[in-house]
Amino acid sequence: MREERVIALAGVLQAAGLVRNLAVRGQIDSTAMSISLASIFKIDADNAADVFGGVPNLRFGLETLVAQVESGQRDTGLTRLLINIMRLERVLAGRSDVLRAIREGIETIGRDPADADFAAAIPRLAQLYASTLSTLRPRILVEGTPRFIADPANVDRIRALLLAAIRSTVLWRQLGGSNWRLFFRHRQYAMMARGLLAQCTLSGS
Repeated sequence: MREERVIALAGVLQAAGLVRNLAVRGQIDSTAMSISLASIFKIDADNAADVFGGVPNLRFGLETLVAQVESGQRDTGLTRLLINIMRLERVLAGRSDVLRAIREGIETIGRDPADADFAAAIPRLAQLYASTLSTLRPRILVEGTPRFIADPANVDRIRALLLAAIRSTVLWRQLGGSNWRLFFRHRQYAMMARGLLAQCTLSGS
């Protein structure tokens, strides 16, 4: 179960890290973004890894998790973003009406297997985020470079990725994740993330 929590947490960090890169540098890892967005549509899955199509698909998230815990130059902006995401998820947990609207919205949008880069789905996911999660308080404030966070296409990507981050946070909570566990066991989580990265390397992914 602990490994499952680390996988779910890596999912949160993958989506949040992508938001951060897009907002600050205007850069996006398209493959990692597609994996994060695909997870939104995996409402029912047998285990955490299946939500992301396998642990190797979370390499970016696992690396981000390790960097945030073990690096002397951790991204404090990303830390603030994670705190805001987790706070919003707690508010969402008490709003069954918004949860229902999100689930219905995801089912309505669906996922076209031919839309590999989610070009058609991103604006609709962004609108779903705006009409549901953006109505809750506290709102998630994304820090970044003005010209990047003002770009309409980037705004849509950021909102869609924040929806993915919330989805992974819900999964993390369902698996027993909690803020105090994260605070007291963050180094243990980073060590397990390193182990999962090693497995990815051994499998050639």
